Amino acid sequence: MLNNINLQVPQGAIYGFLGPNGAGKTTTLRLVLGLLKMQQGAVKIFGKPFTTHRIEILKKLGSLIESPSLYGHLTATENLQVLQTVYQCPPQRIKAVLDIVGLPGTGNKKAARFSLGMKQRLSIAIALLHNPALLILDEPTNGLDPNGIIEIRELLKKLNNELGMTILISSHLLSEIEKMVSHVGIIHKGSMLFQGTLAELHSKQTIKAVVQFTTNNIAKTVDIILAKGLAPTVANGLVTMPAVDKEMVATLNAQLVRGGIDVYEIGYVKNDLESLFMEIISN
Repeated sequence: MLNNINLQVPQGAIYGFLGPNGAGKTTTLRLVLGLLKMQQGAVKIFGKPFTTHRIEILKKLGSLIESPSLYGHLTATENLQVLQTVYQCPPQRIKAVLDIVGLPGTGNKKAARFSLGMKQRLSIAIALLHNPALLILDEPTNGLDPNGIIEIRELLKKLNNELGMTILISSHLLSEIEKMVSHVGIIHKGSMLFQGTLAELHSKQTIKAVVQFTTNNIAKTVDIILAKGLAPTVANGLVTMPAVDKEMVATLNAQLVRGGIDVYEIGYVKNDLESLFMEIISN
């Protein structure tokens, strides 16, 4: 059950819609696109009720929900020609979108013989055919190998940076989402727990980034760090202190070495999206 979901996707943003399995991501996107019947409440998109402006709204939306839906016996161009007739867009748009997604040379190869990554890109080409104002993608990297994931990530960044495309993307691959999004929405058990920019999300984390030292003399390492006015702690053989700039880390390292301390490792543990996500949904 969804509770007053209000996705605020700024124009020109890449919005990452995040949540555990069963949180309501796909249900929300299906309702937005009219693929599920609303049991109660109402959906508004672009400030207009979906029920009374359905065709007008759908003309501005491109989507890929869950798995690609293609005609396997048709080529990439032929798949696009089917939708080009439906959308009534210019025939030259077919070549344009194939170029955008990196599929200009598939020729007579049938879609059934495409790799999963190629199928995903062709599905995105179909979603772009009518030049939508908003592109909605549900788990577009599901099942892809690492190279395919990178290809889709770079494609979406290109669409956003070069064409100004607004993108709403749901995913469970938090490390990938962090590399491309400007805004984040986190849903859990049907309710939105956070919505805003990536920077605003980072500012909410209670556990801050730290620098960790592994040395052969913990006590002396602590003394040197304290002398710099910093606040180290010791746990599991590591000396940990709040994150500082790289110049300070270099200064501390030099002082430790001059003090006869063997420095085995210096690590910077940053606040990644996964740790932020887990902190929010566990509260």
